[in-house]
Parts: sequence; C-alpha cells; structure tokens
Amino acid sequence: MFLLLPFDSLVVNLLGISLTVLFTLLLVFIIVPAIFGVSFGIRRFYMKTLLQIFQWATLRIQRGAKENKHPLYKPNNNGIIAKEPTSLEEEIKEIRRSGSSKALDTPEFELSDIFYFCRKGIETIMDDEVTKRFTAEELESWNLLSRTNYNFHYISLRLTVLWGLGVLIRYCFLLPLRVALAFTGISLLVTGTTVVGYLPNGRCKEFLSKHVHLMCYRICVRALTAIITYHHRENRPRNGGICVANHTSPIDVIILASDGYYAMVGQIHGGLMGVIQRAMVKACPHVWFERSEVKDRHLVARRLSEHAQDKNKLPVLIFPEGTCINNTSVMMFKKGSFEISATVYPVAIKYDPQFGDAFFNSSKYGMVTYLLRMMTSWAIVCSVWYLPPMTRKPEEDAVQFANRVKSAIARQGGLVDLLWDGGLKREKVKDTFKEEQQKLYSKMIVGNQEDRSRS
Repeated sequence: MFLLLPFDSLVVNLLGISLTVLFTLLLVFIIVPAIFGVSFGIRRFYMKTLLQIFQWATLRIQRGAKENKHPLYKPNNNGIIAKEPTSLEEEIKEIRRSGSSKALDTPEFELSDIFYFCRKGIETIMDDEVTKRFTAEELESWNLLSRTNYNFHYISLRLTVLWGLGVLIRYCFLLPLRVALAFTGISLLVTGTTVVGYLPNGRCKEFLSKHVHLMCYRICVRALTAIITYHHRENRPRNGGICVANHTSPIDVIILASDGYYAMVGQIHGGLMGVIQRAMVKACPHVWFERSEVKDRHLVARRLSEHAQDKNKLPVLIFPEGTCINNTSVMMFKKGSFEISATVYPVAIKYDPQFGDAFFNSSKYGMVTYLLRMMTSWAIVCSVWYLPPMTRKPEEDAVQFANRVKSAIARQGGLVDLLWDGGLKREKVKDTFKEEQQKLYSKMIVGNQEDRSRS
C-alpha cells in the first residue's frame, strides 16, 4: 500500500482545504445569489475601485508626458472630418457660387461639379463611417489592459509595477475563477434543461425551465464579472412578441437572458454549442434552423411568424443588424423581422469600454481567443434600456418600421444612427448605392431643365 510522507500529506490536506474553501465561497457569494437573483454589491464596489485606479494611472501618464514633452494621442470619436447634413444639390450650388459667374440654377453641366464628387470620395477614404464601426473603440485613458495611448512611453516604476500586478491578478486569479464559473453555468444549463425536458408540458415545466435558464445565465454573467444596469424594466418583452436589440457581441444574449426569459433563434451547430442547443430545446421552444434552411427566407419568416403569433410562447430574441458592431453606432436592420405582424420590443445595449472591450471582431479573432480576452478583462460593464413596445403603422412598410425602431434604439443608447448595411463588413458596396448618387445628380440637371421649360 502506498504511503504518503508527512510533507506530502500536509500538501494534500492544504490543497483539499483550499478547494473546499473556494467551492464554499463560490456557492455562498456567486451561485446562491444567482439562483435568487440578488447581489451583495461586491462587483459594484470592485468597479468603483477600478475607476479610482484608472483615474490615478491616467493622471500619472499625463503628468509624465508633460514633464518629458511627449504629445498625448487624443482619439476623435466623432470622426476626423466635420460634416454638415446638407444635400447634394446644396453643396454643388455652393461650389458653383464660389467659382462661377453663371446662374446657380443653370441646367448645364459645369466642370466645377466634379470637385463635389472628388471631395466626397476623399472624405470617405479618410473618414469612412462604415469601416471604423468594425474596429475597437479607442480610449483616451489607460485601463491597464493595453497601452491605449499611441505615444505612451515609460513613465514611472510605480505605473509599470501596477500594470504587472494587474496582469497577475487577471491571469492568475480572475481567469481560473471565471473559467470555473463558466463551466459551472454551462454544465448546470445542459443538465437542468435536459432533466426539465422529460417533464410533461404544463405550468410546472414552464416554471422550472424559466428559473433554470435564469439561474444558469446569471452564473455565466458572473463568470464575466458583468455589471449590468437595467432601465425601465416595466417594458420588458412579453409573450407573443419579438425583442430586437443592437448587436455588439455574442454575450449580448447572456446579458439579456439573465434578466428575462426568451426563445432563441439561430442555426443548429455541432460540438459543444450543438449539445447546449439540443438540451435547451427540450425545456423551451427555441427556434433552431438547419444550415440548409437558413437561406430560405420565406421558411424562416413563416417559422418566426408562427412562433410570434402564439401568445403562450416566449418572446423571440433577434439581432436584426446581422453582425457585430463596435457599440458606437447602430447599422441597418434587416427587414425580415419587421415583416411579421407582431409587437416589437426594442432594447438598447451600451457597453462601457473602460473596463473591457466587449466588441467581437470576427475578422480578427476567433471565438476561443475572444472569450479568453473577455475573461482576462477587468469586467464587462453595460447599461440596458427596455423601450416601450412598438407596432407597425398602417402606412408603414417593413423597411420604414425597421428604421423607426432602429432610430429609437440609437437615440436611447447614445449611438450613431447609420443607414449602411452591416454586411459591408465582408461584402463590396452594391451598385445601387452608386446609382443613387448618379440619379440625384441627373435629377438636379434634368429637373432644372423641366422647370425652365415650364416657365
């Protein structure tokens, strides 16, 4: 029989005690509060402490840069070119006014008109309002995650030690803790929904399914040290409706599902994601599509319509942008979700990038790398606003309704409202956009000729 030496026995005992204490702390301060939806305020105290440290580090950088005469980089979040909301006709008339002696309403083409299109082209190259929505938002201050100031140099030993201490805390303490919590939340979700799925349909199954989902999502939220502030909770989505929100990250689903009970929509996957999907659908009527069905637009619309029109089914959670945006703007909503005659519940999500950038740049990072970055950030801080429900007006088509909902979300979240399609992240600009500018210019010329002929 194998015997342990006294020293080895001591190490084993200490390890066992440490694991017992760690599990007890997780159970008391994280898992149990997640079950009942309560918080001890530890995360908010942690956030306030981080803010004070960030402020001190930023002031120290600014003072050191001033002493060493190093210029500080100041990102301009509003764009590097000031643009006024003017029409094509007004701008061309302004160019003609400054460089031509002809009448401003002359129908003939003028060579100076070329300068308008040249200027617009150069502005687009220098300050493309689409491409920059797919890169991480820049920070003026240093959050001890990365050196966000382009001209940052060595400032002081204390600042360098503080940065090194932050790396140790994030990778040696927070990362293992968060991985353990994420594993716990996912395991409970798969196990709990599988067990609930064997129960007969009824109020008991619905009650247990709801609370299993909420409990597991709240544990996963704590695995990211997410600090979420929910506003206007009386407007939370209800059964027989569609919840639409702006999209920044895959964790948007966890953020919303930790405060509400939703039916998810998506493509069926394999691997771990497939296991989770198959377990979830046993306990709750989620809407999953096969890969071959996703491209069938009419089939997708019909399945969503059937679900949304049933007042006994959960609200469907949809992100109509179709891709992740860096949380500075809201881009075009796909009209499919708004062709359904159902009540729409808009939700605005705004992240605070000081503590960690939640934006999922799929063209730069894979899912595993992204999750590692999330779990090694300080925290995920965000605000969620539930807007009043909206319905399609009789005179509106699906596109107009989608734009009205999008504008409401952008206005509430303090985001830029853009008409561009998020699909431009991977596709070229459609010819229809170019033709639209050509038509506007042609209409200006032809319209002036018609006006003159009538007079």
